[in-house]
Amino acid sequence: MKAARRPEVRLPVLEAYAGQGLEPDGDYDGLEFREEDFGGQDGGGARFMDCALTGCVLDETRLHRARVLDCVLTGIRGVGTDLAEATLRDVEVVDARLGGVQLHGGVLERVVVRGGKIDYLNLREARLKDVVFEDCVLVEPDFGGARLERVGFAGCVLKGVDLRGVSLVDVDLRGAAVVEIARGVGRLSGAVISAAQLMELAPVLAGEMGIRVEG
Repeated sequence: MKAARRPEVRLPVLEAYAGQGLEPDGDYDGLEFREEDFGGQDGGGARFMDCALTGCVLDETRLHRARVLDCVLTGIRGVGTDLAEATLRDVEVVDARLGGVQLHGGVLERVVVRGGKIDYLNLREARLKDVVFEDCVLVEPDFGGARLERVGFAGCVLKGVDLRGVSLVDVDLRGAAVVEIARGVGRLSGAVISAAQLMELAPVLAGEMGIRVEG
């Protein structure tokens, strides 16, 4: 089992953001976004490098194919944020409160998601490498068709996970507080679970394999 490599984000001295909103294909470098409301705005294709976003609102914000590089996102919140096909590399996400985030087809590399709660996270067909979910709650995350390599879940609560068509390599679930797999439990090959988790998943595994358990 190879452990995930964590990001080492060292932000430079940042300049306070003084713009009037996001722009498609915008270029944001070395900026601090604090308590900005980007609800409904279009930042598709934008690049964020060496930035800090703190307490920002991302309701229905379009960030399709955006690139978020060497950034720290703290206390962000939003519903329906569109990050489809976005790239997150060397990023820390701390205490996020998000729902219905679209990250399908995205690329996550050296990312830590620490604390917070994310409902209905869509990671279908995404590629995750060196990603750690730590002390957070994921409700009905969809990993359908995704590839996960060196991904860890430490202290997380995972509810209603969809693993249909997923490919797992060195995925560590042993540290997760709760693992509830709704679909695709038969795709756990390539993951490591604890003995206690195996016992909890046994009924689902039996059902997946068509085994009747009686008596």
